[in-house]
Amino acid sequence: MHFSIPDTQECKEDNGGTYIAYNIHINGVFHCTVRYRQLHSLHEQLKKDLGGSTLPPFPPKKLLALSPVQTEERRISLEKYILQLSQDPRVLSNDVFNGFLVSAQNETQRVGGWQDEVPIDIYLMSGKKVTLNVPATLQTDDLLEKVCSHIHLPNELVYYFALFLVKKEENDLVVVKRLQDFESPYISQRFVKGKHRIMLRKNYWDPSIDHIVMSNQVGLNLLYAQTVHDVERGWILTNHEIQRQLAALQAKGAKKEYLEVARSLKYYGYLRFQRCTCDFPTPGTPVLITAGNKELNFRIECEDGSVKEGNFKVTRMRCWRITVQQPVEDCDCPNNSNSNTSRSISSGAQFSGNNSNTSPTSPEGTRHINLELSFEYLMSRDEMRWITVTSSQAVLMSMCLQGMVQELLSHKRGHKVRTPGERVRKGSLSYMRRDGSSTRVTLNHTGESLSMDGSSSSQSPIGELSLRRLSERLNDLHLLPHHHQSPTTSARVPRQDQATVENDAFNILGDDTL
Repeated sequence: MHFSIPDTQECKEDNGGTYIAYNIHINGVFHCTVRYRQLHSLHEQLKKDLGGSTLPPFPPKKLLALSPVQTEERRISLEKYILQLSQDPRVLSNDVFNGFLVSAQNETQRVGGWQDEVPIDIYLMSGKKVTLNVPATLQTDDLLEKVCSHIHLPNELVYYFALFLVKKEENDLVVVKRLQDFESPYISQRFVKGKHRIMLRKNYWDPSIDHIVMSNQVGLNLLYAQTVHDVERGWILTNHEIQRQLAALQAKGAKKEYLEVARSLKYYGYLRFQRCTCDFPTPGTPVLITAGNKELNFRIECEDGSVKEGNFKVTRMRCWRITVQQPVEDCDCPNNSNSNTSRSISSGAQFSGNNSNTSPTSPEGTRHINLELSFEYLMSRDEMRWITVTSSQAVLMSMCLQGMVQELLSHKRGHKVRTPGERVRKGSLSYMRRDGSSTRVTLNHTGESLSMDGSSSSQSPIGELSLRRLSERLNDLHLLPHHHQSPTTSARVPRQDQATVENDAFNILGDDTL
């Protein structure tokens, strides 16, 4: 999870006054706009739920109006606070924390009432559509459980799957991101640019788990449909003979036999990303990257038409980081007083409230940003090297690496995938709106019984959260000045303190693998 508060905006009160609001980005994407007092209210509720002594200190209040310098100091302090907060796995899985982020997302996008029911379509990999009527603010895990219940997938298999936001481009589907429990899938899909679908896909990397999923007919059908999709789109490597064999099995409806053949093929179970660039072996090298089998696979096309391939094992990555670099327009006009106006105090750059491409409150995907994934790799026994990938899917790549690491450590420690019945749900959240009024938000939308013991779970869907940040002063959004010139002439701000994620699975590496 990559949190940042890269900028602020001046908003207008109903009484004519103004206040400063803070734009929260999660995983490189704008999520919501909140006030200082809203975050303070969240802090107080987390203290009651988790204990104040275990939380980072909240930035202190000021008695007088803040100067521009003080506003910038507060922005930095709040960003540091939420980054430290997000390092605690109890917080990331806490219903109050996730409920607050969903509620803030709802208020920012002005969707409507918390309990207003809306129709939402979820697609299976077979192309079939499941339509459900759910509250607009229903969180991702609750929607996942409803979908799986609707298609009669057993509880013990639910969290081997996840909901993904995918975009249809030409004749292909591009995976944009895995939806998280801090967001409402309905809101996230509604305010993203372009034609997107919410799709149910498998959410594990270890091929041996296939046998668990295939033991159930619904699980078998889901896995089969996804595998057929991957074969037809060339994500799984085949030849003419294999294609004929698979086509014959598909015609007979021999799903298990089809899967057994597919599971023996190269790139089975890999997720393919869009073509991007990397600095290996040389800067600006075009590359096709896939993730699977505890590695990132790089395929580079040479000038003579041949393809060179390299595998970067997750167990040889000491750490990785995400950097978000964003071009912005210089604006000499005065700030607009409406709530869509933003001023980037951190960089001195300004956003025009009349330009939807640069407003921080614009829907997700309307701002052009450059994302980079960098990982430090053990090339040989005595050589560590940083590899950098520039891709719009860099955050998704990072989440894939995190999933692989979690699976490795969960298997080592004997952890099992969670089930819907093990989820801990708190009854409600007192959500403070930006105008200072409060509303009681029900956190349990599923209609199931609530836990009454006040306990909270620190376990992620596939085991203990294994990633920890090494730096507390993190700015994973760096703004690039853009003086109305060609993008190729944009200046580049040097990296400062960056979000670095240490890989606990690196410790699994033994001498026999070098």
